[in-house]
Amino acid sequence: MLYPFKFKPQLFHKIWGGHTIEKWYDHVPADYENVGESWVMSDVEKYPTEVCNGSHAGDTLQDLLEVYLDELVGGRVYEQFGTHFPLLLKFIDAVDDLSIQVHPDDAYALDNEHSLGKTEMWYVMPSPAEAAVYLGWNQEMNASLIHAAIAGGSLSNYLCEYAVKAGDVAYIPAGTVHAMRRNTIVAEIQENSDITYRLYDYNRVGNDGRMRPLKLDKALEVMDFAPTSEATVAHHEPTGKEVECLKQTPYFAANILQLNHAVQRDYAPLDSFVAYMCVEGSATVEALDAETEEDRAVVVRQGEAVLIPAALNDIVLRPDQPCKLIEVYLDIK
Repeated sequence: MLYPFKFKPQLFHKIWGGHTIEKWYDHVPADYENVGESWVMSDVEKYPTEVCNGSHAGDTLQDLLEVYLDELVGGRVYEQFGTHFPLLLKFIDAVDDLSIQVHPDDAYALDNEHSLGKTEMWYVMPSPAEAAVYLGWNQEMNASLIHAAIAGGSLSNYLCEYAVKAGDVAYIPAGTVHAMRRNTIVAEIQENSDITYRLYDYNRVGNDGRMRPLKLDKALEVMDFAPTSEATVAHHEPTGKEVECLKQTPYFAANILQLNHAVQRDYAPLDSFVAYMCVEGSATVEALDAETEEDRAVVVRQGEAVLIPAALNDIVLRPDQPCKLIEVYLDIK
């Protein structure tokens, strides 16, 4: 039976994590001092998210895919990805700087990691202090210069730094060297991949007391050495529109829905699942064409996500208070 599926977030302790995410949930492990990430929709093999509402409660996203196939994700999405959900959705709270890193593209990742590559997008949420991101090089680079900068602790001097505020969007194509700076909280939309190659990690020690491992050789194989040719951060000012496009890419499309009253969404023309990430407030998500009234509606709150199966088209969103949702889907031609 298909209906709007909400998933139990998976929380991850990180040495650079903070205390914002843990306030969104009531199931934070007692021994978690720093919750850095919350995975709210995942089909990553070791970390699948579980449905927490309705008759499929306890089933994983993979379980749903194996049962419903194209009815869950859409015909063209299923044709391309099969029973592998194409996206990973998460929230990140960085109290300290994240490592300077890069992700491979699909071709490299499939050949070397048996995984999709990782192109991603960050939607910046309200942060307790000034937030910033590193995205791309500020000059032409090469392996010798990168090795020397890492040895001298000056790698960040070669990166483009952008101040960001709530509502801004950072797009990070695979191959782009990047890092999230301290005091930055984001909703992240990315390809379904957990492949990260660290170049530099500020000589930090991990939970095991050892220096966290780098993967510089692989990073040098996949990175773009050219300086950033165009702005990768978009500054968004509210326009009052209920639906605004955040980013349209070959890997995902993302809109921001700003809800002050009930809104109806018709997904009949769209051959894809739709996911909602709640970044502010809360709303009731109701599928009018769900099979039974019992599972038709679910409440989504800040830090949670809901999946609308492709077979359901008539959706009503009723904010319980002013609410912002990121609407995510694939637009495969």
